Amino acid sequence: MPMTPTRTAFSGRDGLQLAADVTGDPTDPPVLLFHGGGQTRHSWGTTMRDLAGRGWYVASVDMRGHGDSEWAPDGDYRIDTFADDVISVGRQFDHPVLVGASLGGSSSLVATYRAVEGGGEQVARGLVLVDVAPHIEQAGAQRIGDFMRQHVEDGFATLDDVADAIQTYNPHRPRPTNLEGLKKNVRLHDDGRWYWHWDPAFVLGRMGSDDETRATAQAQDRRGVLETAARALTIPTLLVRGRQSDLLSEEGAAKFRELVPHAEFADVAGAGHMVAGDRNDAFNDAIVSFLERTRDTW
Repeated sequence: MPMTPTRTAFSGRDGLQLAADVTGDPTDPPVLLFHGGGQTRHSWGTTMRDLAGRGWYVASVDMRGHGDSEWAPDGDYRIDTFADDVISVGRQFDHPVLVGASLGGSSSLVATYRAVEGGGEQVARGLVLVDVAPHIEQAGAQRIGDFMRQHVEDGFATLDDVADAIQTYNPHRPRPTNLEGLKKNVRLHDDGRWYWHWDPAFVLGRMGSDDETRATAQAQDRRGVLETAARALTIPTLLVRGRQSDLLSEEGAAKFRELVPHAEFADVAGAGHMVAGDRNDAFNDAIVSFLERTRDTW
């Protein structure tokens, strides 16, 4: 069984090409991993290997406008569009389990709803949401948006500057001594400066606003879409929260469980919003346990 990921691509909405890595035995049950805003498919590296080693066929996908995936030519980064990408990729498998962190989780949740609108067939066998739910803390969302907007247009002179910016955002994480890994998150342009891998249109057009009234309206619209999708959930569902998260509070998780009474819940100690990166061992244990418990029902 190949454990080294193989680079491939899938067609998203309107044929947009989405870069991906796949690993494991193609005859095993499929699991699709969708990262958070500002991350790439590489954020799931350890999780991919663990799942493949336990009998799952795993694909980790760069969301549109992220990593090595194509940027939306029309700047379309609405949640419904991301969800349609998830549906398009999911239809290329036999009813996979969707695992999504933050943006990837919101997109996957909405995908389960849009897939069955008008009598369509469900795209997924199960859903894992990582530190995201309809009710999130606006201050935490704003902090993410502020970080992603920093240097989006002027870039960084060195990889050390990139490391400094990440360290400021995540002070509890050790600063990397080997900066080569950062090249998965930035791109070297012809002007000799390093720029984040994401499309500026995604950040400037979607990731919050300095206008408080507009930001509140965006949050309310998003919440309504996600609540509708959550209420319609019937497939096995797991919500994983980082106990130190500033995005998904205990109250937000409790409200999700009211919306989805059958959902399971895992609260990962020692983890913030980036649950998989903060406590990869505990995160993997939580989702593997969920997958194994529900495998026989599929």
